[in-house]
Amino acid sequence: MDFIQNNLGLVALVIVSGLMIFWPMVNRRISGIKEVGILEATQLINHHDALVLDVREDQEYAGGRIPQSKHIPLRQLSDRLHELEKFKNKPIIAICRSGARSGQGCSVLRKNGFEQVYNLNGGITSWQQANMPVERK
Repeated sequence: MDFIQNNLGLVALVIVSGLMIFWPMVNRRISGIKEVGILEATQLINHHDALVLDVREDQEYAGGRIPQSKHIPLRQLSDRLHELEKFKNKPIIAICRSGARSGQGCSVLRKNGFEQVYNLNGGITSWQQANMPVERK
């Protein structure tokens, strides 16, 4: 108990750090965003005609992308939702480099009435590590 009283700043730092690590996972569960792995994503693409929405920046997208993916950078997503209107009742798998920005993209989609929204766990990085197909310009 003496340690805690003498090191309140350190204890607070540990608590805040722990919350920062787990908050994105908790927030996704609360918001209804589903995380999918490579296997589930390919099943959604192949069997349910899912749209792959790449929210990375232009330079990242040009460096390699999932075939037939739609590219809308995250910063433009709210203004370009009309381009996705025909996919409102279809599964949409959002991707970025690692899964963080695509989680934000999923939130934007959910707030605008898209119900079948998925975030690719690990993003394009995990896709490439699984030796899945990637197109390059």
